[in-house]
Amino acid sequence: MNQSRLTTTAITALRIVLGFLFAAHGWQKFNEWTIAGTQASFAKMGVPAAEITAPAVAVLELVGGIALILGILTRVVAALLALNMLGALFLVHAPAGVFAANGGYELVLLLAAGAFALALTGAGRASVDRALFGRSDSKLAVLA
Repeated sequence: MNQSRLTTTAITALRIVLGFLFAAHGWQKFNEWTIAGTQASFAKMGVPAAEITAPAVAVLELVGGIALILGILTRVVAALLALNMLGALFLVHAPAGVFAANGGYELVLLLAAGAFALALTGAGRASVDRALFGRSDSKLAVLA
């Protein structure tokens, strides 16, 4: 795929900012709220299997965010993060309306859309994916 410098810059900026935000949310679930607190919060919000879902989401957001920043397995990680945010939207935030100040879905929808965009475009030129899988003859070029 031939990407211009502007496209490369845009994808890299999106990947880094989105990765930072996801990693921050994962870190928050581990360190500010604790996993036990996150499990209790998820259960109170009606998230199914909160005992399993909370640590899985915390790991996905923290590790996935770091992976996005570096551009490692970006398409796969971004798709998982997009699904994670759609789950948060439909299970928790939709009844509160659009605005985050009211507990609404504007932030999770934006995060889902950004992650979906990266799942479609891949990590771009400035990434580990490109370095590992970017050769046109690579059987894993779809990951680049």
